[in-house]
Order: sequence, then C-alpha cells, then structure tokens
Amino acid sequence: MDVTAWLLDSDPTLRWQVQRDFLHAAPEVWQATRARIATEGNGAALLSHQDADGQWAGGAFFPANSSDDEPGQPWTATTWTLTTLREWGLDAGALAGTADKLARNSRWDYDDLPYWGGEVDVCINAMTLANGAWLGVDVAPLAQWFAEHQLADGGWNCEWIEGSTRSSFHSTINALEALLEYEQGPGGTAELRAARKRGEEYLLERRLRYRLSTGEEVGSWATTILYPFRAPFTALKAVDYFTRSARHDGEPLDPRAADTLELVRSRRLPDGTWLQEDEIPGRTWFPPDVPPGEPSKWITFLALRALGESATDLDHARAEGTRVA
Repeated sequence: MDVTAWLLDSDPTLRWQVQRDFLHAAPEVWQATRARIATEGNGAALLSHQDADGQWAGGAFFPANSSDDEPGQPWTATTWTLTTLREWGLDAGALAGTADKLARNSRWDYDDLPYWGGEVDVCINAMTLANGAWLGVDVAPLAQWFAEHQLADGGWNCEWIEGSTRSSFHSTINALEALLEYEQGPGGTAELRAARKRGEEYLLERRLRYRLSTGEEVGSWATTILYPFRAPFTALKAVDYFTRSARHDGEPLDPRAADTLELVRSRRLPDGTWLQEDEIPGRTWFPPDVPPGEPSKWITFLALRALGESATDLDHARAEGTRVA
C-alpha cells in the first residue's frame, strides 16, 4: 500500500497538510489546496450550514433544538463547528463578518453571557479563546482568565465552579491547546507561557496517562486513538499536542511523553495505517471520519506527524524492505 497516495486521495482539509508536512511541497502548492477548503468538500459543507446571524444550528454550544433525550453531545452548534473549521485550516477570511455577528447575536447558555467573553467552563473557554484568536477577535481578557483559574496542582478543571480543586486531564489538555494557539497567533505573554508550561508539567508528571498517587492508568480513555478529538483527553490528542508544543518551543520532546508516543506507534497496522478505535456519540452535520474498525486517514496522518515520520519515509522504507515498527 502506498500510504502517501492514500493520504493524498482525501478532502482538501487533510490533503493540504499532507502536502505541506510530508511532501514539503512549495508553499504555493499547499496554499492552493488549502484555499479550496472554503469552496469544496467538507469545509464548504460546514460553511453551507451557517445561519444568517453567524451561528450554526441556532446556538453557541448546543443547537437551538437540542434535547436531553438524544444520545451524546450534539456537535453541530457554533463553537464545535468553528473549532472544526479552524483545526482543518480554513482561512479566517472565508468567515469575514462572522466574529461581529457572533458578538451581536450569540449568547452562552450559562447566564446569557456574551459569546467572545466566554463563560465558566474551561473547555468551552478554551475553544472560544482559540477560535477568537483565529478570527481576529481581541480575546486577551479571556486568555488571562486561564492564568487566573489555573489550579494549585498546575492544571485546570471544568468543575472548579462546583468547588473542585483537583485538575482534570480533559480540561487541562484543552486549556493547553488553546494557550498554544493563542501564543502562535496574537502572541501570548510571559505569564501565559508560564501557565502553559505549568499545565504541561501537570500531565507530564503523570506521563500523560497515569495517576500520580498510585501509578495506575487513569482510564481506558487515555489510551484510545480516535478522530475527531472533540473535548476528551485521548492518547493521540495528547501526543499531537506535546509534539506540536515542543516544536513551537524549539525543545526536544520531554521523555515523560515517550511512553504514550510509543503506545501510539504500537497501534500501527502492518500496512502503515491506523484504525479508528472508537467514536464519541452525538449529532453531526455529516460523518467527520470513518467508523470504528476502519483505517483512518486523519489518524494515520496525525500519528505519523507526532512520531516525526512521514508517509513518504514509510513508503520508501517498505520499498527497500526495511522493517517498519
């Protein structure tokens, strides 16, 4: 199997990243592919569902017609859709005017708070911070909120409002992703970078999946490999973040992340691909990836990138008869 060709035979949301990160194509090549996100494929499909008021599905975090009876968290509302488009690489210019519309029309379910100010949930505020920075909103006050709400053990917990003083793997990885996005965009501050590094230390002390108190794994969710990431902490989401953070900081990957990185490597199939291992239930505009049990192009790309490998390297090794771990 030619993994490179398999990955390139994909939607523009993935293909441009394969061209840039694996083929090292000239900027004009992958930028042209990236521009197509707004006009074809999955990106254009999501854009087509935007409401006239700037929202998706009539709500900030939940669709206007959401029900407690439906299975899982609906993924169709504004915050989830914006997050997906940002992670896919849509140029912010394709959403010109959206930030202002959301400022006027979108409110949080919690206390009817204005959209770009965030609310009290760490994970919601993390997505809002990253999305706002992407769309050119002044989200500096929301960025500062993370420094002010970091817990004593170094991480974050969405249940802080209920009095929790112990950090959560899930909340912490989402906060870290947002702070890194903010730092790479508008530019963070020394205080925010220090908060990010403290949050990383919280997870690294636990080697990305173990309890500090007993050394036991925190749960099967921490070893799962799936896409899209959504809110939960998973093995692939963790190594994707920590390898990107190390590159941003110009530092080698912390050895305490190696155990989980090797876990991801161990899930590679003989043909060089990775399977979709699970899915997070909930309403979507369309299936975002393959169902569990099938080889996933997104997971294969993200895993190879985290491992510091490329599909072309893999193909060459196979062609030469070199053993692939």
